[in-house]
Amino acid sequence: MRAWYAMGTKAVLDELGTSGTKGLSAGEAQKRLETGGRNELKAREGPGLLKRLLGQLKDPMVLVLLGAAGLSLWAGGGEDWVEAVIILGIVLLNAVISLSQEDSAQRALEALRDLSAPMANAVRDGQPCRVEAAQLVPGDLIRLEAGDLVPADARVLSAAGLTADESAMTGESLPVTKEACGALPPETPLGDRRNMVLSGTVITAGRGTCVITATGMETEMGHIAGLLLEQGEGETPLQKKMAEISGTLSFLCLCVCAVMFGVGLLRGKGILDMFLTAVSLAVAAIPEGLPAVVTIVLALGVQRMAKRGAIVRRLPAVETLGCAGVICSDKTGTLTQNRMTVQEVWTPGGDRNAVLSGGALCSDAELVRDGGGTKTVGDPTECAIVEAARAAGMDKSELERKYPRRGECPFDSDRKRMSTLHPLESGGCRLLVKGAPDVLFSLCAKALGPNGEIDFTPAVARRAAAANEAMAQRALRVLAVARRDLPALPAGTDTRSLEKGLTLVGLVGMMDPPRPEVREAVARCFTAGIRPVMITGDHRLTALAVARELDLLRPGDVAVTGEELDFMPQDMLEREVEKFSVYARVTPEHKMRIVQAWQKRGQVVAMTGDGVNDAPALKAADIGCAMGRSGTDVAKGAADMVLTDDNFTTIVRAVEEGRGIFANIRKAIHYLLSCNIGEIAAVALATALDLPQTPLTPVQLLWLNLVTDSLPALALGVEPVEEGVMEEGPRPAHASLFTKDFSLRLAWQGLLVGAVTLGAWGLGWSMAHDGGALAGTMAFATLTLCQLFHAFDVRSDHKTVAQLGLTSNRAMVKAFLVGLALLLAALVCPPLRLVFGTVAMPLRAWGWVLLLSLVPAAASEGEKLLHRDRRKDRKGRKAVGV
Repeated sequence: MRAWYAMGTKAVLDELGTSGTKGLSAGEAQKRLETGGRNELKAREGPGLLKRLLGQLKDPMVLVLLGAAGLSLWAGGGEDWVEAVIILGIVLLNAVISLSQEDSAQRALEALRDLSAPMANAVRDGQPCRVEAAQLVPGDLIRLEAGDLVPADARVLSAAGLTADESAMTGESLPVTKEACGALPPETPLGDRRNMVLSGTVITAGRGTCVITATGMETEMGHIAGLLLEQGEGETPLQKKMAEISGTLSFLCLCVCAVMFGVGLLRGKGILDMFLTAVSLAVAAIPEGLPAVVTIVLALGVQRMAKRGAIVRRLPAVETLGCAGVICSDKTGTLTQNRMTVQEVWTPGGDRNAVLSGGALCSDAELVRDGGGTKTVGDPTECAIVEAARAAGMDKSELERKYPRRGECPFDSDRKRMSTLHPLESGGCRLLVKGAPDVLFSLCAKALGPNGEIDFTPAVARRAAAANEAMAQRALRVLAVARRDLPALPAGTDTRSLEKGLTLVGLVGMMDPPRPEVREAVARCFTAGIRPVMITGDHRLTALAVARELDLLRPGDVAVTGEELDFMPQDMLEREVEKFSVYARVTPEHKMRIVQAWQKRGQVVAMTGDGVNDAPALKAADIGCAMGRSGTDVAKGAADMVLTDDNFTTIVRAVEEGRGIFANIRKAIHYLLSCNIGEIAAVALATALDLPQTPLTPVQLLWLNLVTDSLPALALGVEPVEEGVMEEGPRPAHASLFTKDFSLRLAWQGLLVGAVTLGAWGLGWSMAHDGGALAGTMAFATLTLCQLFHAFDVRSDHKTVAQLGLTSNRAMVKAFLVGLALLLAALVCPPLRLVFGTVAMPLRAWGWVLLLSLVPAAASEGEKLLHRDRRKDRKGRKAVGV
């Protein structure tokens, strides 16, 4: 991009081919518009609804489910059409929910376009005119005043008290003074280019004339839009884990079909019978409800988060936060209140009220009614003084009625001060001056001591300078307040000539203070193994002061500026990134580099922010969190999550929720897969042992897989977050879901379920003369109850059901009762008996079924107790030094 700020004013006008007073002609403006295009941000064409829907069907799990539905429908000759319909319904539901929650960079770009000013005050052919902002071209002259939204990047030609709020672009919390100065150094950071105004920023005070240097995608905002266009949609850790499971299950299905079909043929079974059994078992091997269970669990988590101040725009985002190892946070409005506040007042004689009342009167901030109360409107620093005065019992409206303004000289960046004139009740008048301390010190002859005015001696001056220096070291913005009493009102209203022989009243130190609850949230981050990092466009001293107050800067941590980052290669940043806790005066490119450096270190990165300048980093991060109140539409459009309360603490709660959601999804996967392994084991062992008949019929397998599995799995999804989850480190994003312990637990629990099912079949075979019908019924009942009981012990890997309490998850109790009712219906209701091939069981058979079905759950609970004793023993040995 062209460094217009580094060129002289005449060189800029010559390069743009325009006059500094008459602007462009209408004809020339039209030619440039046709050549360079409209002053708009380009949008990337998003995929249509059909393409997006088809994209949802590319997931391996979805493809396997669709294939299973087709095979089930074809192989069953039409009798299993319900199975196929249910599977297709699950796939469609999952796709619809995903499409409704997800968003793309297109919406972020639309939000960027919405920030553009619709109309602008331009000068063409020497005449002022109103021009549609989209029709502006480089070389156009525009006039700006307080309240205007800057329509394009422009060079300042003339200015009178012109200030702009650039916080959305640079992160600078205070309005920036703009002036018609000469060329600036080529390496000047974006936030320090005082001779430029930026597209999308707001003029807060004064007026000025500027020449447009860049429009559309060539502006700084357009550059950010380009960065957003380059950002693709990355896969979340959960999506990667689900792809891993999908691939594993796809391979398992093919193996099951091939092995079972081949073994059956070798045993002399009928081809059609074995094909039906193999396909049914393959369908049983796939937990059809898993995608829906995962989606519903995430959706329930989204609802809980919405109640706690976070709106999730992409379902996997909550889970992604669960493995976040780094939170890169913007300072202004995120860690701080985005509201200047008086932090300290220094006076030579202790009269604090004189400083605040004088500062409030010598300001343009106003108190206005807002609903049932009042609020201050105006420059943030002046608002801070007015608020502090009101807190001390001095309402500015009352002060102005008592001491009305009779003269003034507005603030000027060259003079660095402002003065106002007010009549006194005792006669005469008082001049009040507010401005930069070093400037006012040079104009003072007296100081306000404890008992009246005293001489402004070198000793008093040193005390004042030391106080100013101490406040500045703490990153406070310092203003001095002085006054001068006159015997009568002067004839004119310009107070400039009266600004001499002043009496120093005191100093006011202000800053944008940290949110009071953030310090605890930062501490919780460190406890949870999460590294909080501040990334701001503000100055280093200000950033360091906030970081120290929040205890974000730990021993050994350092701060770095954007200028220093410019000289740091990316590979070096990636090596050294763990040393930096504070980044100051950074640009959007810097923020992206920081996020990417942490990602290169294998960390899952969450990025918070509220400004336009945060949007690319929000998009590049694994999860972007935008502020709902102070955040721009651009930031919200690029983020995965919006915090409605602008509260950093909500992010920490979201991390806890994310960890709990992942744990619940893992429990659901554990339950579904262990149950399905049990089903596979029962049928496979029966085939391998060449039993007279298959213990479970295809329709029983499908019924178990769709009905009995799904309800308990959903109940596991609402399991309360276990205690201590925020005392553990984040799980690595690349870590496999199927750890050694997890896989072994799945295997032995599934095999045990299969073994007791075969045991029930054998008992039934021996108890009845016809054998088959009762054996199959006992196997079916045992497997169903096994799964229902097993759901309770899956609720925790460490705590027993007695420790958790049966009623702590009421959804699980309801799922158990519904599953039990469905089982009894299949065993007792004659029409359903015909469908499932079951018969009435004698009381002795019911006793064996109940006893066998409790074995897997009891074994799992026993393992927990054994491991708990071992953990206690290890802790005891460690305590005594063994």
